[in-house]
Amino acid sequence: MSTPRVVIIGAGIVGCALAEELTRRGWTDVTVLERGPLFAAGGSSSHAPGLVFQTNPSRTMAALAAYTVRKYSDLGVFDRVGGLEVATTPERLGEIRRRHGFATACGIEAQLVTGERAADLFPPLDRETVLGALHTPGDGLVHAVAAGEAQARLAVDRGARFVPRQRVVAIDQAGGRVTGVRTEDGTAWPADVVVSCAGFWGPAIGALAGQPVPLLPMAHQYARTGPLHLEGRLPILRHQDRDLYVRGYDDHLGIGSYSHRPMPVTLAQTETTTGPMPSMLPFTPDDFAPAFADARALLPGLPGIAHGFNGVFSFTADGFPLLGESRELRGFWLAEAIWVTHSAGAARAVAEWLVDGRPGVDLHEADLQRFEEPQLAPDFVAERSARSFVEVYDVIHPLDPPAVARPLRVSPFHQRQRELGAVFGEASGWERPLWYEANAGLPRPELPARDEWSARFWSPIAAGEARAAREGVALFDMTSLKRLAVTGPGAAAYLNAMTSNDVDRPVGTVTYTLLLDTAGGIRSDLTVARLAEDRFQVGANGNLDLDHLARHAPPGVQVADLTPGTCCLGLWGPRARELAASITGDDLGFGYFRARRAHLGGVPVTMLRVSYVGEPGWELYTGADLGLRLWDVLWRAGVRYGLVAAGRSAFTSLRLEKGYRAWGVDMTTEHDPYEAGLGFAVKPGDYVGHAAISGKKAPVRRLTCLLIDGDQVVMGKEPVLAGGAVAGYVTSAAWGYTIGRSIAYAWLPTALAAPGTPVEIGYFGTRVPATVTAEPLFDPKGSRLRD
Repeated sequence: MSTPRVVIIGAGIVGCALAEELTRRGWTDVTVLERGPLFAAGGSSSHAPGLVFQTNPSRTMAALAAYTVRKYSDLGVFDRVGGLEVATTPERLGEIRRRHGFATACGIEAQLVTGERAADLFPPLDRETVLGALHTPGDGLVHAVAAGEAQARLAVDRGARFVPRQRVVAIDQAGGRVTGVRTEDGTAWPADVVVSCAGFWGPAIGALAGQPVPLLPMAHQYARTGPLHLEGRLPILRHQDRDLYVRGYDDHLGIGSYSHRPMPVTLAQTETTTGPMPSMLPFTPDDFAPAFADARALLPGLPGIAHGFNGVFSFTADGFPLLGESRELRGFWLAEAIWVTHSAGAARAVAEWLVDGRPGVDLHEADLQRFEEPQLAPDFVAERSARSFVEVYDVIHPLDPPAVARPLRVSPFHQRQRELGAVFGEASGWERPLWYEANAGLPRPELPARDEWSARFWSPIAAGEARAAREGVALFDMTSLKRLAVTGPGAAAYLNAMTSNDVDRPVGTVTYTLLLDTAGGIRSDLTVARLAEDRFQVGANGNLDLDHLARHAPPGVQVADLTPGTCCLGLWGPRARELAASITGDDLGFGYFRARRAHLGGVPVTMLRVSYVGEPGWELYTGADLGLRLWDVLWRAGVRYGLVAAGRSAFTSLRLEKGYRAWGVDMTTEHDPYEAGLGFAVKPGDYVGHAAISGKKAPVRRLTCLLIDGDQVVMGKEPVLAGGAVAGYVTSAAWGYTIGRSIAYAWLPTALAAPGTPVEIGYFGTRVPATVTAEPLFDPKGSRLRD
């Protein structure tokens, strides 16, 4: 049986790794084209310092790094020297304790050590400076060129070919599909699949295919010291308080810095550099001087700089790679913005995706299609990517919104929200209120004191907003949620073939359903409203859902993004019906999970009787041009009913009290519906993923509700321990303002998921007792929603 013809553009470490992973899986018709020589080709891999560190707030990135360690160890190109992250400030000491939690939650061996022990591991350290450190024995160093060549030779043994000095100048296509590439010497290379692994040249390759590649090449300073007497192998040292890392060589040290000014690089600079290769620009000593002073303060015996360079790397707006297939040109794939740290893991995931139809690890954070169209604008990419460089080693709070390139997208309600003193976060480029300072005087329950970390980007005002939603009526801006129109005579059949529940129900019905992959993993959860025989409105989670549904739509079915031209308000609470009835003559007596068109104060709206906060009311949709009027109509009428505007902080608390899941946080493609507690959304039938979950045995793990035995609020991603051993990890967490308890959801083995089971949550080096409890915590019979 023949396999697809694959052309990989770029023989850096990622291109070599992908060729090896593909040929290992039987795809042997693989050609790797490299614009430079083999294998020190002149890209980022050729000068990379080779650090591989596994600990990451993202479980996906940690998994990619862990596989990279295993593979390169097996190939004999990995030096397991360990990693050492030092703290010289109390704030960083807290951060490395948090990172220790990330590591243990991901199954990465890690220990918190004293400053004395850190100096024993890295003798040049100033023992008086270091307060403590995180030691990860499994981290280490890889020679990127050697690792690339070793993987290339394995691929060649299976039939792949590597061709140097072949600069790609055209991507051939026909009928919306890639057909091959052409190189500068006029050679045509036919292909069914083309994968760009071109690194910082990726945007130029993408332009040939009409595919935006939203990365920014940036210069990163790296210097080598003069000779230094070193005994034994030194671990990788990261001094993140000063944006520095240090690695040992035989008789000197290498020092990298992220503390200098952002230095965006144009491709023209790489073509004209006087350095030894395109990715090595001339060193700028003045930029490095402050970093070297910081390095000498930490390492007092450090000799002077022998030589250095400004090396070019790829940065993205959110710091994650760019993986996946173009929607503009089928068969054209990207594997870009991947550092050596994640190289083998990312290559394996892309190979699995190509050969098996799905990656073996959840990739939604790195999927090429995750960005909204406004986020692809060059100015946005440049500004956010430069910020990514600055923040590489910063302590980033999970609720900390980006500080640059804002506001990008605002709902029609934005001005009214600002008038109410909204404090904004951001989601998919949308400004989204967290809470409103105007609500500071609302009555609220007594709240326990919070620690400094969990009190960041939070306000007790949220408790008053949550109470208003539970006892009166509140208005939530839901505009940032993705809305799709799926239309055409085959729309119902198409959605039934793609999702896990039956959406072919009478007009006016709303259905909660799941998008599964072929292995039964949860790609997304959707709210599907049938507005006409051939028209459905789909509430989705983001651009990945638009891409997935659009690329699989059959002839006669159209999938369109409604979000930019529409807006949505959640009107929820016991008095929501009274308020709405006061401004309409339309019948509001339709039931839960039903939809109807109506007019509120003269504004045409689509009303969906659904709730994500556990209170009666509606999602109200109208055109963006009418959004401000809808807000004002509701606001004026709401005065007599005590209407308040409420933000996402209250929203998160309310949803967790009700046990509602958030895709991408509580569940991903790595989880199936039964594990996630969503078996009610699974129907018999023939749809994507059904065969994989049909007859599924009892889950071995479950998404489980925990009540913390005390006042501590955790933030998510912390390890959960049972009997002193790590058993799972936290997904979502918040203080439950209605129940007066701290809530956490966590993935745990089924054996530990029984209500009453005691567990502990690791939080900044401490252990917080918690107890498994039955869910939902609020209104378990759902009677309030059906009033």
